[in-house]
Amino acid sequence: MSDKFDVVVVGGGPGGYVAAIRAAQLGLKTACIDKWLNKEGKGVFGGTCLNVGCIPSKALLDSSHKYEEAKDNYEIHGITTKDVKIDVSKMLERKDTIVNNLTQGVAGLFKANGVTAFEGFGKIIAGKKVEFTDHAGNVQVLEAENIIIATGSVPVEIPPAPLTEGVIVDSSGALEFTEAPKRLGVIGAGVIGLELGSVWNRLGSEVTVLEAQDKFLHLVDSQVGKEAAKQFKKQGVNVMLGARLTGTEIKGKGKKQEVIVSYTDGEGEKTITFDKLIVAVGRRPYTQNLFSQDAGVNLDERGFVFVNDQCATDAPGIFAIGDVVRGPMLAHKSSEEGVMVAERIAGHKAQINYDCIPSVIYTHPEIAWVGRSEDELKADGEKYNVGMFPFAAVGRAMAANDTAGFVKIIADAETDTILGASVIGPSAGDLVQQVVIAMEFGSSAEDLGMMVFSHPTLSEAVHEAALSVNNHAIHKQNRKKR
Repeated sequence: MSDKFDVVVVGGGPGGYVAAIRAAQLGLKTACIDKWLNKEGKGVFGGTCLNVGCIPSKALLDSSHKYEEAKDNYEIHGITTKDVKIDVSKMLERKDTIVNNLTQGVAGLFKANGVTAFEGFGKIIAGKKVEFTDHAGNVQVLEAENIIIATGSVPVEIPPAPLTEGVIVDSSGALEFTEAPKRLGVIGAGVIGLELGSVWNRLGSEVTVLEAQDKFLHLVDSQVGKEAAKQFKKQGVNVMLGARLTGTEIKGKGKKQEVIVSYTDGEGEKTITFDKLIVAVGRRPYTQNLFSQDAGVNLDERGFVFVNDQCATDAPGIFAIGDVVRGPMLAHKSSEEGVMVAERIAGHKAQINYDCIPSVIYTHPEIAWVGRSEDELKADGEKYNVGMFPFAAVGRAMAANDTAGFVKIIADAETDTILGASVIGPSAGDLVQQVVIAMEFGSSAEDLGMMVFSHPTLSEAVHEAALSVNNHAIHKQNRKKR
């Protein structure tokens, strides 16, 4: 049996389902394939992001932050609380409800836009065809004028720490702990490790993060990294840098199980014992067994699909987006690539400005950045000016008792064009977006500084940082230009 479509999307995550909806909106007969099954064994769309990634982790981060605030930080507001408790089962139930609502929402959007949903596995074969196998094992071939690969990524597994249900887990397993482990280990001080470590630290776990790198958060601005390290230490999260995992051993049975972790650091071989261990050392593209040998799509040695700036592969009519291609593994990057590809298939000249894709770590304080960092510019020998402003001098942050961190904006020394920004502090993910908009329109620091910002708001830190680039800050002492 064969069905013909203008577009077949393989993968129903934030890249795939968005690409499918946009293609259908543009009048293209569209199908979307995804193999995800929820806890009840029902096929759902939304991928890692909605099911076990961005959304459920943020639900737990929000719940755990509220608990920590009520337990430790309300007294300064004159609010007295006693015996504050957390019901982990209700917290997980809330998380699952949010996930269910959003995945049902995707199904509703498919129906409203006329996208044909296929629940099962898709394999790209020669001749721009997709071999679809449903969960019962039935096979049919879908013919397509265009194919969009959006299969996303999966957690990296490492030999020294093989996953063991309920004890050594990946990011998905860390969302399902039924109680806070007394001693929790995290392998990897990246976005996922820090976010999940923060959740369980707030709920009472003694959290230790082992990071092989010698620099904390090496991808972010070094000043931001230093401030973040200070804040995590203050919160009681023990981050051990230069600690390379060499092995794990599980001892005991049932609730008495524990994990003995072996690692090396500058002092030699060491061990540390945990009740649970989260492995969060990164993700890899999900492209295994996705193509027949004659499909015409080329991969690199790490499994990423080769694409050009418009996400076209080496095979005519076949595109790839999101985590399976170059660039950061970010849901919003995947979504925008999905829209771009759908519009290009429909004949529009869409494109993405890859210099303006923000990144966010949803710890508290939040950490966000866009564009180039001072470290990168310094290494390239480029001339630039820097403006910074602390939240400790922002009235809205003081009123909310949330003053850790700062906004940092970098501009070209000659043109004053904004080159990048970093934010660590309250609502960093939202604040950095204001700089993203400015950068997208080619704004200078002066342009941003001349805009009117509401008072009192956290956004005033962005305003003052932009003014500070050219020594025009009002609410702090200006320094001489470089």
